[in-house]
This record gives sequence, structure tokens and C-alpha cells, in this order.
Amino acid sequence: MTKAIENAQRKVEGHNFDIRKHLLEYDDVANDQRKVVYEQRDEYMLEDDAAETIDDMREDVIGGVIDAHIPADSMEEMWDLDGLVAQLELMTGDNFDIHGWLEAEPEIPIESIKNRVLDTLEQNYREKEQKAGVENLRQFEKAIVLQKLDEHWKEHLAGMDYLRQSVGLRGYAQKNPKQEYKREAYELFTRMLEEYKSDVITLLSRVRVEDPAAVEQVAQEHEERARQQEVADVTYQHADAVSALDDNAEEADTGAVGGQAAAQGTSRGASQGASRGASQATAQQQAAQRQSAQGTAQGAAQGAAQGAAQPPAKPFVRGERKMGRNEPCYCGSGKKFKQCHGKLG
Repeated sequence: MTKAIENAQRKVEGHNFDIRKHLLEYDDVANDQRKVVYEQRDEYMLEDDAAETIDDMREDVIGGVIDAHIPADSMEEMWDLDGLVAQLELMTGDNFDIHGWLEAEPEIPIESIKNRVLDTLEQNYREKEQKAGVENLRQFEKAIVLQKLDEHWKEHLAGMDYLRQSVGLRGYAQKNPKQEYKREAYELFTRMLEEYKSDVITLLSRVRVEDPAAVEQVAQEHEERARQQEVADVTYQHADAVSALDDNAEEADTGAVGGQAAAQGTSRGASQGASRGASQATAQQQAAQRQSAQGTAQGAAQGAAQGAAQPPAKPFVRGERKMGRNEPCYCGSGKKFKQCHGKLG
């Protein structure tokens, strides 16, 4: 009996060791990527001037876009010039006449197209730098670089978690899950860096620096529209007038005649008509309030009767055993339930 227990314990411990070993191998992949991202982020935090970093990103992004639409060593019929112009305009907000360049110089090399696009973007960026100021633009660049890096890194970590949960199914296709995880994790990481650079260049290229005088004028116009809107939203409410419907039509006519008499100097008739109209209006309001109270009481009685007729609520009964928080999670990840699908918050 003792030997059987020892064998069973040895098998369980070996199984748990294999689970921890696999988890550690998966964590090593994410840890390597984490080191790269954190080192890059530390460099951005320490440097005050990110102009060289932005220039390198711009060159990589624009070069990748042009290579995607104009493949190297390809025939001119394979070039997607319309798609290239549309993509550059979407990213930078500038319209490049690449068709005109090719018509003027049919033998223009692809590198010259890249250089012309980069020169135009750098010139436009230098104009923004002069308007906004060098120091202000440097601070804006640093904030954008760090913000976009954090956003893409968080999205990448979420994608890695989803990949880890589903990569185990690759074993049914006679594939090694660990190798598949490493391969796809590297592809996700590479794509994340490319999208990160593209977003930074797109935002910095499309940002517009306005003249301070124009900005102040727009702000004043906005405040003026807000004041006009406040004035337009003001509502005026007059005192309740005597109703001209049903039984009060005659009294309204009497009040009108009284008003004419008052204009002619006979204020006595006007006061009498007004008093009679007011008394009748008060009587009608009291009758309406009594009817409303009766309807409310009837509705409450009906609601109470319906509530009493309903059967009492049945208590909830769990159909299966409740999983303990320290038991292995049902998803097969090897973690405890409280650290996996039962994790709080």
C-alpha cells in the first residue's frame, strides 16, 4: 500500500512539474518581448529629443508602404500607384503626384520616389516645428511615442493571452504547441511594432499647428455661440390663464367684455368677471385632483391584488458541485481556479 501511494504521488508530482515547466517556457517568450519593449521605453523616457527616433520611424514606415505597393525587381504593370497615393494621403494628409513624377521621368528609380516623399514630409514637419516651437514639439513627440507604445503593448499582451489559451489545440493537428506559440508570438510582436511606428508617424504627420491669433479667434467665436445658445434656451412662463374650453367659454367672453369695459373706464365689471372665472377654474382643478387620487388608489389596489396572486419565488438550487478555489481550473491551463477563470477583478 505504501509503495502504491509513493508511485501515485510520484506521478502526480511529475505531472505538476511538467505543467510548471510548460508555463515557464510560455512565460519566457513573453519575457523576452517584455525586455525589448521596456528597454525601448526606458530610452524614450531618458532622452529629451526624439527627433532622430521620429526620423528613423518615418523612413521605415514610408519605405515599407512604398515597397508594399511597388515591389522591388517587379514590372511596372505590377505597381499599384493609385493604392500608394491613397495610402500616403491617408497616413500623412498630403497628396503626392507620383503619376506626374513617372510621366516626367519614366526611368525614375524607386529610391528616388522614396527620397522625394521623405523630403516633402520632413519639410512639412519642419514648418510645423517653426510654428509650434522646437521645445513644444519635442515634448509632444515624447508624449505621443510613450502613449502609443503603452497602448499597443497592452493590446499585444491581451493577444498573447488568447494565443496561449488556444494554442493547445494545435496538438490535434500533429503540431508542437510550444513551437507554434513561439512562431505566432514572434509574428504578433513584429506586427505590433510595425503598427506602433505607423500610428506614431500618422498622428505626427496629420497634426496641424494653427496660428495663435486664429486659435484665439476660434475660441472667441465658440464662446459667443455658447452665450447665444444660453439665451436661446431661456424659457418664459406666464401665469395660468382661464381656459377657453367647454364651460369656461362663456366666462372667457365675459372676461373679454370686462376687459373692454376696463379700457373704457368701467373696471367694476372686469373684476367681477375675473373673480367668477377664477372660482370656476379652482373648482375644476379640485375635481381633477380628486379623480387622479381615486385612479391612483384603484391602481395601487389592483397592483397589490396581482402581487398577492403571484406564487412565491423559488430558491436557487445549484445543479452541480461548486468548484473549489484551490482546485485545478476546468480549462486545463494547469492553474488553480482562483488564479485562472475564478480570478476576482
